[in-house]
Amino acid sequence: MVDPTRSWFTNSHPIPFPTRPPAEYQPAVGEKHSIKPPPLPNFATPATNNHRKMPPEQTAPPPPNFWGDTPEEEYYASQGVRNTKSYFETPHGKLFTQSFLPLDPTQPIKATVFMTHGYGSDTGWLFQKICISYANWGYAVFAADLLGHGRSDGIRCYLGDLETVAAASLCFFKSVRVSDEYKDLPAFLFGESMGGLATMLMYFQSEKDLWTGLIFSAPLFVIPEPMKPSKVHLFMYGLLFGLADTWAAMPDNKMVGKAIRDPEKLKIIASNPRRYTGKPRVGTMREISRQCEYVQNNFDKVTVPFLTVHGTLDGVTCPSGSKMLYEKASSEDKTLKIYEGLYHSLIQGEPDESANLVLADMRAWIDERVEKYGKKM
Repeated sequence: MVDPTRSWFTNSHPIPFPTRPPAEYQPAVGEKHSIKPPPLPNFATPATNNHRKMPPEQTAPPPPNFWGDTPEEEYYASQGVRNTKSYFETPHGKLFTQSFLPLDPTQPIKATVFMTHGYGSDTGWLFQKICISYANWGYAVFAADLLGHGRSDGIRCYLGDLETVAAASLCFFKSVRVSDEYKDLPAFLFGESMGGLATMLMYFQSEKDLWTGLIFSAPLFVIPEPMKPSKVHLFMYGLLFGLADTWAAMPDNKMVGKAIRDPEKLKIIASNPRRYTGKPRVGTMREISRQCEYVQNNFDKVTVPFLTVHGTLDGVTCPSGSKMLYEKASSEDKTLKIYEGLYHSLIQGEPDESANLVLADMRAWIDERVEKYGKKM
């Protein structure tokens, strides 16, 4: 079986410095006191009249997928899963969705897992590693690009109304959850990073007992001090009465560098062609701050079993958020795991040994809950 973590590539595109030979300064005959600035020296052009222009350097385009050029169906089969892609219309916009199921169609499905990615990411790159792992364990996995992310509708990485963003994904997840094929199986919501915050909002928006349990990987419930949006910036932009809400104008704290510990995996994650690389939008940062405060004040309303995992060296989301959830939640069945020395991206961004440890803990937890709670009555 192919290990996707062995297929890293470096995306390097040197860009030649654009030059234009300056025209000679030739004042018109009889021109009166017409002063024109002399041309700036062109330091990029050699000081010779017989030089030859070199052709631009040719570079191969990056592979269409993180694993390379292998056709998708062939790759997924090598990983032991079946993958489908489609679009789902919601009242809030169209979502790009994916499913990951065990390759053998006769294999019984243990439960359904509905996964949500983090800020600036999508379901189509390394996030798939989590989806594929759960499908290999016998689970039917469904994932959707959040509004404003990947191939879904919306302004890129604009989350000015996170409750609506969560409601759109929940609309797709519920359509699968209540379908005849899966309605009697246990069902779990899974959220990574900012997707954990969206997942918690989905849970609060859901009917009681719709979900068997929740799984969080480094959820964004508490923003680290260096990552918090400037109150001054938010106040000043707020004076524009919403006109600046979609502006990509907030300071960029280079989150991806704080999230990935494995340097080779950092290269491949940074090469995701659909990853948002612009500055955070004003409304996005305002809304994330507001919703973090909201869920913190409502952790006591969580009653279902849950697992939350976090690394001690997470520079993007605070481990204290997972600890706060564990302490305040009303759930009788709750589990918190803190991993010493691990960064934010616990599965895609850690060395294999650490990532496999986290995956093993997740598998043990969900298998035990499926065994304990069985089919939904």
